[in-house]
Amino acid sequence: MKITSITKTIVTGLSIIFIASCLFQSCALKPQAWTPPIKPELVGTIAENELLNTTEWIDLDGWYGPEDIAVDKEGNLYCGAHFSKNNFNNGAILKIDTSGQVRVFCNTESWVTGLHFDHNQHLIACDSKRGLISVDPSGKITILANEDQNGNKFLIPNDVDIASDGIIYFSNTSSKVTFSRKNARKILLEAKPDGGLYSYHPTTKEVKTLIDSSFFGNGVAVSKNDEFVLMVDLTKYRVLRYWLKGANKGKIDLFLENLPGLPNGVSRRKDGSFWLGFTTKRDDLLDKIQPKPGLKKLVYGFPLWLQPKQKPFGMIMQVSQTGEIIKTFYDTTGKFVSEASSIEEHNGYIYLGGDLTDHIGRYKLD
Repeated sequence: MKITSITKTIVTGLSIIFIASCLFQSCALKPQAWTPPIKPELVGTIAENELLNTTEWIDLDGWYGPEDIAVDKEGNLYCGAHFSKNNFNNGAILKIDTSGQVRVFCNTESWVTGLHFDHNQHLIACDSKRGLISVDPSGKITILANEDQNGNKFLIPNDVDIASDGIIYFSNTSSKVTFSRKNARKILLEAKPDGGLYSYHPTTKEVKTLIDSSFFGNGVAVSKNDEFVLMVDLTKYRVLRYWLKGANKGKIDLFLENLPGLPNGVSRRKDGSFWLGFTTKRDDLLDKIQPKPGLKKLVYGFPLWLQPKQKPFGMIMQVSQTGEIIKTFYDTTGKFVSEASSIEEHNGYIYLGGDLTDHIGRYKLD
């Protein structure tokens, strides 16, 4: 009887602590109600297939999180990476040569996401601790910008692209919180405007805000002939377009909307079309709770191990320069491509990144 009584007391105490902890965590979330559009049916050009099942893997020798990939003139791959699957606090920029050998190119001691080579073969990158940076061929880091013209910090600089005139375009997911798994879910569930799209002029060093706020602002791509720049709005399942030239210069409109998954990275092809990668497919539960702030607070209060998990699901799209979906590639099992945070095309292959993967995917195009 005594043992049973003690056990009940312990269980009761632990339950009280667990509930109190959940309530405390819930209070940290200040969500906004948002009703997602009805999820599109996977038919026509977005019908499911298994085209990505021939994807090969380039192992990263124990590193994780090649969120974006860049290729130099010799065909070597570069990516940011973190030390362990669930720890994003420390990392480096890796170089993978044409034989597959992996080495540290630059020890950033932080996770680097977006990467793009400029005309001097310097890596322009999004550094989770420094902001927008430049890394020269020897691995030396120069900080280009860590806040916008109004003093809002680039706490989660996300992706970057460079126009033909050298102007750098980049996204910032948040000026309120730094990156962590918990904070990523916070941004997703709060569904509040934060961060945005920016330009950086390498000569004048001027930072301009182009899109003032985003909803988990992510991938960035400049169009052919520098007519516009795209930014992915992950939470809202859409891609925004900011016009750089022509009658619409300075205007913002929708390039793609109501996508069937959580869009992540975007990159331009030589023909002017785009690759769009997805973190995973749409989650019915997430769509159902987005309009309900109270329920979102409850879910957020649970420990991460009790919250809904990201389903491994490979999906990429080829999209025309006018926003029509040309073709969709899938791995519905998630065994070959579990996510596609970025897509980099080179010499007849596309290289696929991932926030949580320990490899780079390599898929041969027809």
